[in-house]
Amino acid sequence: TPGRLVERAPDERVNWVKSIPFLAIHLTPLLVVVTGVTLEAVLLGIGLFWVRMFFITAGYHRYFSHRSYKLARVPQFLMAFGGTTAAQKGPLWWAGHHRDHHTFSDTDRDVHSPLKGFWWSHVGWILCDKYGETPSHRIRDFERFPEIRFLNRFDFIGPWAVAIGCFLVAGWSGLVIGFFCSTIVLWHATFTVNSLAHVMGRRRYATDDTSRNSALIAFLTLGEGWHNNHHYYQ
Repeated sequence: TPGRLVERAPDERVNWVKSIPFLAIHLTPLLVVVTGVTLEAVLLGIGLFWVRMFFITAGYHRYFSHRSYKLARVPQFLMAFGGTTAAQKGPLWWAGHHRDHHTFSDTDRDVHSPLKGFWWSHVGWILCDKYGETPSHRIRDFERFPEIRFLNRFDFIGPWAVAIGCFLVAGWSGLVIGFFCSTIVLWHATFTVNSLAHVMGRRRYATDDTSRNSALIAFLTLGEGWHNNHHYYQ
C-alpha cells in the first residue's frame, strides 16, 4: 500500500569507502576558482546535459528498459554508447535494475523505493554493494549482443571520451564545467525520477505505488516526470 514504510535490508548499507570517487566528483565545481568560467564551457555543459539526457530517456529507459520501439543493431549500439557518456553505468545494469523497480515497485524488493527513505531512493541505493552487479536474469534480451555486453563491462569509455573532448574543446574550464558540472546536474535530474517523482506531484491514476506526475521533473528529464502515467502504462 502506498505510504507504508519499508525497512532496508542489512546488505543495503552505503559503502562509504567505495563511494569516495562519486562524492569527490561533487567537489569538482570548486575548481572554477582556478580554471575560471568561460562562455564556451557553459554552452558546452548545457548542450551535453540535454544531449546525454536524451540518451538516458530515449535509450537506457524507453529502449533498453521497456523496449518501447525497435532499433537496428548499429543505432542500438550508438544509443547504448550515448547512454554510457552520462556516467550512469552500463545499459544492461541500468535497464535491468529499472525493470526490477517496475516489477516490485514500493515493496521490500524495490531497489530504490522512497518508502525506504528519500535519500535512499535518490542516490543511496547506487552507493551500496547489493546493486553493484548487473541483474543479468532481467535483461537477457539485450545481453545476447556482445557489443552491448562490451559497453556494459567497459562503461567508463564513454565518460572518459566526453571528458577528454571537453578539455580539447574548451580547456580546463571545459572539463570542469562542460563535463563535471553538467554530469552532476544530469545525475541528480535523473535521480529525481526515483525520488521526487514518488513524493511530489499529482496522481492521475490509482497505481499500486507512490508514483506521481511533475511538470518540473518532466522538463528536466525530457518527459520522465510524467511518472504516474508511466507506472500506469509503461
